[in-house]
Amino acid sequence: MEAIMLRKTILAASAVILGTFSAAAAEDHAGKQEFMVACAVCHGESAKGNGPFAPLMNIEVPGLTGLAAANEGVYPFLKVFEIVDGRTGVRAHGGPMPIWGNRYKSELESLGPYSSEIITRGRIAVLVDYLQSIQE
Repeated sequence: MEAIMLRKTILAASAVILGTFSAAAAEDHAGKQEFMVACAVCHGESAKGNGPFAPLMNIEVPGLTGLAAANEGVYPFLKVFEIVDGRTGVRAHGGPMPIWGNRYKSELESLGPYSSEIITRGRIAVLVDYLQSIQE
């Protein structure tokens, strides 16, 4: 229950930060947009692991639509968040996945440490929530 409240709080804050008026708007638009910009090149627009860079990788790029199915039907929101963020030491696929937390935050350093961190986490949260919305 606490995880659900945390997720809703993060999404609501993200919606405000990203200039939208509801968590649903951030989820529908910002999360998909983040995915298309940051992830689709490797994971594919359908998130099936078939992006244009996938054949160039030394490892198989995983599909992202079966994360809940692989976790007994429960989408592992926090684990996915930590993997995408990458700053907590959780590394995906043995290490080659970019650390998006650092990348997003470095784009915002001029805003100061607190603002840049809040926006960074908001961008990751809407992306991870979008991934939850496309689970099969």
